[in-house]
Amino acid sequence: MKSEEIKELFVQFEAAAADLEGVECWSARELQELLGYSKWENFEKVIQKAKDACKNAGEEIDYHFPDVRKTIPMPKGAEKDLAAEMTGLNVQSKDLKGQNKIEKEHIDNNLAVREMLTKRGIVPENLPPAEDVKKTSTKIRQR
Repeated sequence: MKSEEIKELFVQFEAAAADLEGVECWSARELQELLGYSKWENFEKVIQKAKDACKNAGEEIDYHFPDVRKTIPMPKGAEKDLAAEMTGLNVQSKDLKGQNKIEKEHIDNNLAVREMLTKRGIVPENLPPAEDVKKTSTKIRQR
C-alpha cells in the first residue's frame, strides 16, 4: 500500500470515529465499508479474529468490542436506544464516576436488553437489515 493511500485511509478512519459518552469508538458497519469489505459475513470473521487476539492478550473483549447498536430514527425525531438511556439514568442515580465504571454499566445494560429481547424471541443479528438509504432515495426519485 502506498504512503498516500495509508494517509488517506487514516484520515477516513479518524473521520469515522464517534464519541460515546467521552469514549472514542467506531461502528463496525462503517469500518466494514471503509476497509473494503462488501459482505458483512466476511468482515464479521475479521472482527472475531480481533476479539480472539484481544482475549489472548488478556484483555476484556466487551471493553473493546461493546455490542452497541445505532438507533433507528422514529417519527417526530424519537430514538429507542434503551440501554443508553438506562446507562444515563444509572450514571446519575448511582453517581458513577470514571470511564471503567460507566463502560461496565453500559455493557451490563446492553447485555440486559439483549437478554430480554432473546427471551421474547427477538435475536437482533437475525433481523433482516434495513434497506440501504441510497437505494431507497433512488427508488423515490424514480417514481
